[in-house]
Amino acid sequence: MTAHPADGGPLLALDSVSARYGDLQVLHGVSLEVREGEVVTLVGANGAGKTTTICAVSGLVASGGGSIRFAGESLAAVAPHRRVELGLVQVPEGRRLFPFMTVRENLDLGCYATGARREKKAALAEVLALLPLLEQRLGQLAGTLSGGEQQMLAIGRALMARPRLLMLDEPTLGLAPRMVAQVFETVAAINRRGITILLVEQNVRHALSLAHRGYVLENGRVVLEESGSDLLGDERLKRAYLGL
Repeated sequence: MTAHPADGGPLLALDSVSARYGDLQVLHGVSLEVREGEVVTLVGANGAGKTTTICAVSGLVASGGGSIRFAGESLAAVAPHRRVELGLVQVPEGRRLFPFMTVRENLDLGCYATGARREKKAALAEVLALLPLLEQRLGQLAGTLSGGEQQMLAIGRALMARPRLLMLDEPTLGLAPRMVAQVFETVAAINRRGITILLVEQNVRHALSLAHRGYVLENGRVVLEESGSDLLGDERLKRAYLGL
């Protein structure tokens, strides 16, 4: 059973977060929250700031203002690797596997943190039960897998870290329709196991169908927050913000 945030509030809370790359400011006061057990989706056009938001939570992009709290505690002074140990785990866009290492070796790298390392055997059994195709490929080099299989491996590696909040950045990008459906089924199954999900996804219809709530980002600002079904059902919003 997952623990609840120390203050009884949301598991993840961003309050007026700004971020920049050099002289370019990408986020302009982003505020959002992810509650325990939810699937929350960030949607918006390319360049809206979705990936930057996730990377700010991970600590891979420095926040230039505002606050990020996880389980009621500020992340301001928490290094990226410590955030993983706290249960904040990101599956990056493009998967970022080690192609000349085996599937098993890539999975093992997911549990480098002390707490996860102690549960390595149980974590591996759970990952292989959830993603049985990986069990058939354990000795295979990751770089020889199909795109869909590589995405499943990236998700499996993240699960080895025992996340409380799993952040997925464009998990279906470039995949065939059959694999897109499988990825979304896997995300739903992960959430049913009690893991909270923050999802950035270009496949808006699928993402909002899965999500409890969605945030729409435009030019680094949150312009809408609704339930996933409400965002999907509003024709004006679909045309104005979602390109549907």
